[in-house]
Amino acid sequence: MDKKPVDVLFICVHNSARSQMAETFLNDLGKGRFKAVSAGLEPGTLNPLVVKAMAELGYDISGNSTNSVFDYAKEGRSFDIVVAVCSKEAQERCPIFPGKGTRLHWPFDDPSSLSGSEEERLAETRRIRDDIKTKIIEFIAEYS
Repeated sequence: MDKKPVDVLFICVHNSARSQMAETFLNDLGKGRFKAVSAGLEPGTLNPLVVKAMAELGYDISGNSTNSVFDYAKEGRSFDIVVAVCSKEAQERCPIFPGKGTRLHWPFDDPSSLSGSEEERLAETRRIRDDIKTKIIEFIAEYS
């Protein structure tokens, strides 16, 4: 009998960058052992630099929707693990999710708060993307 995938929710403020990247990496690299979704406190629109940075690694997230953590709660969804990916600075605004699941906090910089030229912001977005991917690989190893 196949083991049920571990349900993981990634949350941040806007569900436009960090949580989207984490969801994408876990669903791909977790090879069916995990089922990840993402949501935010104030769902926005996908960050175009994140879409571009992910495309560089072969991931097309341009059609992803941004989701509300409140909608998931109203639906009565439950998760085995809830991971907040808000920065340390935004931690007090980072949403929480009800339930008994394990709670983790992985602070990553917010790509929407970056300044500089487009190329400088893209370079920093790539760094954040790569940091998230590394953390996902470590997470998969730890939970496997």
